[in-house]
Amino acid sequence: MGTIGAALGIPAAVYLLFPPKSRKAEEWVEVTDIASLPQGVPEEIVFRKNRVDGWKISSEKTSAWVLKKSASEVIAFSPQCTHLGCAFRYEEQKKTFLCPCHTSNFDMDGKVIDGPAPRPLDRYQVKVDGNKLLLGPVQTSPEV
Repeated sequence: MGTIGAALGIPAAVYLLFPPKSRKAEEWVEVTDIASLPQGVPEEIVFRKNRVDGWKISSEKTSAWVLKKSASEVIAFSPQCTHLGCAFRYEEQKKTFLCPCHTSNFDMDGKVIDGPAPRPLDRYQVKVDGNKLLLGPVQTSPEV
């Protein structure tokens, strides 16, 4: 009985006394070479990021709409519309982002032009390190 109790009790005690650390995966993810981006035209960039859940680390594929405004200024939008989370696309003729679900339109800075979207597009935090573009967590845009 003592052996069975120790076999069950030791792992439980370790779990209770030393819970999994709430460590975050690498918050900043390198997504592309900034020199490869066209200036003034948004481009959808697909990349992988890690997500930590207790002891489990999973890699998930996600994307961002990246706009290089100048050699040193880059903005990156989360790929979901702020109305109901549908994926939007870039309309080159109109130079706007269009959500096909409920026809929300956004300008090149992510501001709502028309439609039911309640706020501008959410943005990733952006860092430029040499020629590397790094994306951080998504920042929710305030309601207008």
